Amino acid sequence: MSNSLSSNQIELIKASVPVLAEHGTTITKCFYANLFKAHPELLNMFNQSNQKQSKQQQALANTLYAAAANIENLQSLLPVVRQIAQKHRSLQVKPEHYPIVGHHLLHAIKETLGDAATDELLKAWEVAYGIIADIFMSVEKEMYLEAQSAKGGWEGYRRFIVKKKQKESDVVTSFYLVPEDDQTLPDFLPGQYVTVKGYNDNDEYTHLRQYSLSDMPGKGYFRLSIKREGTVSEYMHHQVEEGAVVELTAPAGEFTMDLNSDSELVLLSAGIGVTPLLSMLKGALQVQPERAVQFIHATRNESTHVFQEEVEKLGVEHSSFEYDFRYTERGEEALITSNYLKKIVHDKPQQFYICGPVSFVNEMEEYLHQAGVSRECIHYEVFTPLIPV
Repeated sequence: MSNSLSSNQIELIKASVPVLAEHGTTITKCFYANLFKAHPELLNMFNQSNQKQSKQQQALANTLYAAAANIENLQSLLPVVRQIAQKHRSLQVKPEHYPIVGHHLLHAIKETLGDAATDELLKAWEVAYGIIADIFMSVEKEMYLEAQSAKGGWEGYRRFIVKKKQKESDVVTSFYLVPEDDQTLPDFLPGQYVTVKGYNDNDEYTHLRQYSLSDMPGKGYFRLSIKREGTVSEYMHHQVEEGAVVELTAPAGEFTMDLNSDSELVLLSAGIGVTPLLSMLKGALQVQPERAVQFIHATRNESTHVFQEEVEKLGVEHSSFEYDFRYTERGEEALITSNYLKKIVHDKPQQFYICGPVSFVNEMEEYLHQAGVSRECIHYEVFTPLIPV
C-alpha cells in the first residue's frame, strides 16, 4: 500500500472523508451525468431505474467513502469488494471500463469541489483509484475464469428458451429456462442470481436486471421468479412467452451458504426476498435431509403468498424442517418482532439468512443482535445497489 501511495497522499485521502460524507452523492451524480454524455453506449449496462431514484449514485458515494476511510487497509473491504465484483462480472464489466470511470470520476470531483480539489488531492485520488481498480480487476478476473471454466459454464451472454411460464400470484411469474444449445447447465450455489437482458420499446438500449435463481441446482433448468416492477420485469411478464429466447450471464453472487454445515439454519424472508431463500432451503434439505431448518416468510396476505405449496410439501417430507407464514395484514400479532425472534434464538449453533426490502433486513438484523446473535452468524441480501459502510 505504502509503495503506491505516499504518506502525504494517504493523509490527503483520509482528510477527504468528511468532504465525501457531505458531497459524495453530488460528486457521483455529476460523474454519472458526464459518463453517460460521453459514453452513451454504457447505458446498455446500467439500471436506469436505480439511476433515476439515485440509488446507484448513493451506492458509489458509499463506496468512495468506505475506500477513503479505509485507505490504509483496503483489504478490510474485501467482502464488499467481492459483492460488487460479483455484480460487475454478472453485468460484464471489463478492464477497459475502469480507465473511463476513473477519468470521469476525477473530473466530477474537480467539478463539484472547485478550488478545494487541489492538484495534490486529485493526484492522490488518481493513485488511490488505480489501486482500487486493480483490486477489482484482479478479483473479477478470477470470477470470469471460474464462470467460464466451470462444467457447463460460459462467457458473456447465453441464449435460453422459456420452457414454461407459470403465474405464481397477481404480480409474480416463474420462468423455467433451458439452454438453446441443449448443452449442460452449470451447477450454482443456492442464493445466487443471473443477469437477464431485457428490452424496452421506448428506447434503443438494453436493460439488465439481476434475478435470483429460485429453485435448487441440478434440475436441468434455471427458474426465475420475477415480481412485476420495472422495465425488465414488465418485458418478461408481457412480452416473453413460452418458446421465446432470453439471454443470461452465468450465475453469480456472494449470498450463499455452507450446505454441509451442522449449524441450524434459520431463513427469514419478506415478499419477493423469498426467491434466494427457497433455493437455499431446497439445497440444504437435499444435501442434509435431517438438518434442522426453520423457514419464516412474511407477506401481506394469502393472495401475495408465493411457493406456499412447495414449502408445505417440504414440511411433510422432512421432520426436522419447520416453517411459519406471517401475513402482515393481520396486524401486530402476525409481524416478526424482537420477541418472536428471541424465542427462536438458542444456545446451539445457528446461522441466519435474511432477504427482503431494506427496512425488513435492517429490522431483522437489529432484532437478532438484541437476541444476542453475533454478526458472523447473520447473512443478508437486499435487491438494491445500496452498500452498507
